[in-house]
Amino acid sequence: MRGVVLIALALSAAGGTLDARGCGTKTDNPSPDVTPSPSSGSEGSVFTTQDGVRFRVEVVVNNLEIPWSLAFAPDGRLFVTERPGRVRIIDLAGRSSQLALTLDDVFAEGEAGLLGLALDPSFVSNRLLYLYYTARTTAGAVNRVVRYRESGNSLGEPVVLLDNIPANTIHDGGRLRFGPDGLLYITTGDASNGTLAQDVASLAGKILRVNPDGTTPRTNPFSSPVYSYGHRNPQGIDWHSTNGDLWEAEHGNIGNDEINVIDAGVNYGWPRIEGNQTMPAMRSPVTFYNPAIAPSGVSFYRGQRFPQFANNLFVATLRGTHLLRVRLDPAAPRRIAGQERLLDGQFGRIRDVVSPADGYLYFCTNNRDGRGNPGAGDDRIARLVPVS
Repeated sequence: MRGVVLIALALSAAGGTLDARGCGTKTDNPSPDVTPSPSSGSEGSVFTTQDGVRFRVEVVVNNLEIPWSLAFAPDGRLFVTERPGRVRIIDLAGRSSQLALTLDDVFAEGEAGLLGLALDPSFVSNRLLYLYYTARTTAGAVNRVVRYRESGNSLGEPVVLLDNIPANTIHDGGRLRFGPDGLLYITTGDASNGTLAQDVASLAGKILRVNPDGTTPRTNPFSSPVYSYGHRNPQGIDWHSTNGDLWEAEHGNIGNDEINVIDAGVNYGWPRIEGNQTMPAMRSPVTFYNPAIAPSGVSFYRGQRFPQFANNLFVATLRGTHLLRVRLDPAAPRRIAGQERLLDGQFGRIRDVVSPADGYLYFCTNNRDGRGNPGAGDDRIARLVPVS
């Protein structure tokens, strides 16, 4: 195993950057041997939001290959999926990385591959972790949810919880998150077949909800894993920190990217309506975007380092190449009070954003996904750090 390479990056006034290429055998990440460097235009910059929040960006991990999902364990370790089929466990404090799993049956073509990741709410005691990935089978590609157990920075004991979710090289959804109710929520795309999104008997084009063992909760609206339907390609979900509302972001069709508030059993319209269109018994989005921003991961800020970010929703955007900050109206928390584009064009395509216990705001890039323009050090994980 090659040694981990640590590099101090000029984007940060303190700390170091972990080069992920040295975190396994030579074949576990076939990226070229590039020397990490800061993104053009952002070196040493201090950014200021519309309401005066000042921050800089620290890149903490370099040379990942299409990182798709980020999740922090209670002990501070960062779990990362890479779409070609790898899970890495990164110790930011110790500046080390371990290759925890390589999937042998992953179908990593187009938008498909290893996507979502979530840690069990009782991870400290049970060490359980959940993955959403596209699997190659004799009958074709399918999406599935598989539970693993972590031990010594390795993943084993796989158990398939949901299988045969329709898959394609586009519109695979893929986000996993545990809700405040302790249940596992799963976003699935329509697999490029819009009719499936309106079919409550299909698992495609939905937000699903299951128990941690994969069984269907008794309170689900259709006595199946389906929680809501009429979705095109949802890739981001999170819950409002105060009132528990579930917010979602999904890719639209030639624009019309949406942000929705999700309620059980509701039809969100695709493909019958999108954007500002309406039909009886279908819900239109809280807001939508033309031209497209391609929203992916979303997170409400829950930390203490940025008090003005409290209960703000942050959205990672791919085509938009920015981190979208969405402020909600405290008096009407399902109404958007303002929006702001942070880091516009500074880091390229942004896939996921998370708000862990350390109070920083982390995001990852996807410039090596075939649609971006990778620079030195891509793909990267970085965090927003306050500047006084």
